[in-house]
Amino acid sequence: MAIDILMPSLDPSMTKARVVKWLKQEADPVAIGDLLVEIETDKAVVEVEAENAGRLGKGLVEEGDYADVNSVIGLLLEPGESVEDLVEPRPRKADLPSVANDQQETEAQETDQPAASTVTFSADSQRIFASPLARRLATMEGLELASVSGSGPNGRVVKRDIEAVLATRNEQLRPVGKAITPAVETAVVQHLPSFEKVELTAMRQTIARRLTESSQQIPHYFLSIDCELDQLLAVRKQLNADLDDESKISLNDFVIRTVALVMKRVPNANVMWNHDSILRFSQVDISVAVAIDGGLITPVIRQACGMGLVEIAAATKKLADKARKGKLVPEDYQGGTFTISNLGMYGIKNFTSIINPPQSAILSVGAGEQRPVVKDGELAVATVMTVTLAADHRCLDGAAGSEFLATFKRLIEAPLTMLL
Repeated sequence: MAIDILMPSLDPSMTKARVVKWLKQEADPVAIGDLLVEIETDKAVVEVEAENAGRLGKGLVEEGDYADVNSVIGLLLEPGESVEDLVEPRPRKADLPSVANDQQETEAQETDQPAASTVTFSADSQRIFASPLARRLATMEGLELASVSGSGPNGRVVKRDIEAVLATRNEQLRPVGKAITPAVETAVVQHLPSFEKVELTAMRQTIARRLTESSQQIPHYFLSIDCELDQLLAVRKQLNADLDDESKISLNDFVIRTVALVMKRVPNANVMWNHDSILRFSQVDISVAVAIDGGLITPVIRQACGMGLVEIAAATKKLADKARKGKLVPEDYQGGTFTISNLGMYGIKNFTSIINPPQSAILSVGAGEQRPVVKDGELAVATVMTVTLAADHRCLDGAAGSEFLATFKRLIEAPLTMLL
């Protein structure tokens, strides 16, 4: 009997993922541990290894389509089985809708066949081919799949077919004057220059949802402070003179090290809102924002307070490289307690960030630039960097936020204290 290939669950909050690429072709031999399929979650593209040996029979979810977690996305042939045996895969019993009593015995027999999640049956036993996501949407919206025309391969019903039916139904039910009609939207588009419509990735959808919720539900406040960097830049130059190119320390590494030390000295800043309580952490795990194609991700430097500058530099480079290659695993980006977002390399002087829930604070780091300053009543020039703290007022009061920034300024302006 063919072995089900299931969509893995890589994240507690993950409900679906997209099949990016099948790494094996139909009938290819598969060994345990072989890379079988690439899937895209809302965080990264992950290569999934085979848990069983055999030959790939069918990829039931096409490249580019989404599937629910733990649904069948493919079938693995055991010895003696052939691809021809899987021309008409059968559904699991759990996937079958209720039918007349005189058909229940027949359906029970059919569920003993190799399982698949791309087929369902109507009451008249007519086979209807549908993707897992299309079937789920139809069930949620109370649609009969038999009434939907499929536009996928071999007439399979896919997500866009369900969405088209829902759009038509919703348009018919929409009260006049309640929303912008397609005709108005078309009229607006007609006055725009030519454009390319870019479909949203799972990552971009998640970013939009989470940051919208954050800006609406978290009471942000913002504090900024200027820090002089001349001493730090001198120390960094001395340290890097004795390091190879792969080990050199960046300004951002100093910022991470400084934040980690500040969290130890100001524990009331290393907190998180938890609805009916405040979580105060004993460990400092710092998320570092990394821009990648299609969005932004925040891999975590764990136990940053116990790491030296060279260790932080190595860990940051490794995680950033994995992020840009789409090779992060959930353990790399889950569980941070504080986030740093640095746009200084783009010449941004100062900016504010939206808190990354469920965290309670994020530090926005601007560019270090030469500015006029007053020292001992006289005008001078110093390299100054502006940092801005965005904090959740429910658990991190203004006094604690101010103490955080004051301590950050004191440490980063006297960098030798970080080497102790």
